[in-house]
Amino acid sequence: MPHRLLVLSNGHGEDLIALQVMRALKARQPGLQLLVMPLVGVGSAFDAAERQGLLQRYGPRRPLPSGGFSNQSVSGLLQDLGAGLAQLSWRQGRLVRRWGQTGDPVLAVGDLLPLLLAWAGGGPYGFVGTPKSDYTWRSPPPAGWGASPLADAYHRAKGSEWDPWEWALMGRPRCRLVAVRDALTARGLRGHRVRAFAPGNPMMDGFNALAPLPAWLDGQRRVLLLPGSRAPEALHNLERLLGGLPAGDLQAGLAGQALTVLVALGSFPTPQQLAPLLAGAGFRPQAVPPGSGAASAWGWGPLRLLLGPQQFASWAPLAEVGLATAGTATEQLVGLGVPALSLPGPGPQFKAAFARRQSRLLGGAVEPCHSSAELAQKLLALLDDGVRRQQLGAIGRRRMGPPGGSDRLAELVQAHLLSPTGPGGRG
Repeated sequence: MPHRLLVLSNGHGEDLIALQVMRALKARQPGLQLLVMPLVGVGSAFDAAERQGLLQRYGPRRPLPSGGFSNQSVSGLLQDLGAGLAQLSWRQGRLVRRWGQTGDPVLAVGDLLPLLLAWAGGGPYGFVGTPKSDYTWRSPPPAGWGASPLADAYHRAKGSEWDPWEWALMGRPRCRLVAVRDALTARGLRGHRVRAFAPGNPMMDGFNALAPLPAWLDGQRRVLLLPGSRAPEALHNLERLLGGLPAGDLQAGLAGQALTVLVALGSFPTPQQLAPLLAGAGFRPQAVPPGSGAASAWGWGPLRLLLGPQQFASWAPLAEVGLATAGTATEQLVGLGVPALSLPGPGPQFKAAFARRQSRLLGGAVEPCHSSAELAQKLLALLDDGVRRQQLGAIGRRRMGPPGGSDRLAELVQAHLLSPTGPGGRG
């Protein structure tokens, strides 16, 4: 049995999934040496695990202007190329080929790029296909956001959102494992002779969904705000989301109830960077509720706003509704049964096309809005309609699946990729 595994990860959400799987693998096989190559950015999601000795980052890393979304616009691609994307990918490819010559396996997490690199390495490989789901073309688009008849017809003709060149790489004899995010997508791939599994979504692991409501939220309506973490987009998106929280309208719409908005922050923007923006919008500093985990608190009329870096996992199960311009975190929130509203902006990530696709993926459990005013109106309607929240929450849970996917996927990696007699990708 191989004692080393190289994991290729293609973006922030993919980094989080790869990390969950590697933790589960390490628990099952403590002697396994885990190396991870973040193909986009610096892989900050792996910082703590690397300090703990769980894994080691491998290969060159460089932040890119598009934040890994160069495939969504020509300008983003040109900016990334100017920042050295081609040279970075060439150096990463050389290292993967050198790894492949040892015969040790590679696990690719993401889309075409890591899959292509794993195949080009020349050794055994597995693939965890994270971004694509057949729900995105089988589900209707959100009302008022147009249709995509040509793209839908293309996917319908193929019977899968994955493309023929991707099937070919998944179906090679050296590809010993293919795992995708849901059973519907796995069934579409099996129609093309790719032996695909759907063990569950690792994104739903690591949450305490049954956490009791803490004392600092007693008597409060609860909204989780997710601006994302890519600079400078997250800052602009947060400003626009805050525009959907006018204190006067909230006071009237909530019949005097108080509202706490939990702003779950990543590495950017920081609470210090947000202070001038909040002060300019009319918020005033408040005392931080004991035990909340917040770094700072702000108030405006009936509205209390808490800023919490790295508090997403703790705060997400406490929310009634989400306001989001994020990718992976929005999916996780909806998977916990919390419906969300989104507000697309200029990008590079959270643009109208991204928001529409996300809504279809999640069965309408996240609904895009055209303006801050529409966001405010729909937020009040959702807070006032507990039945509707429960209906949307149930859809979100079904689309994302139950927890436990990391361990089931780790079991498949052991059996198919780390076993010297593991089966190939074609059925």
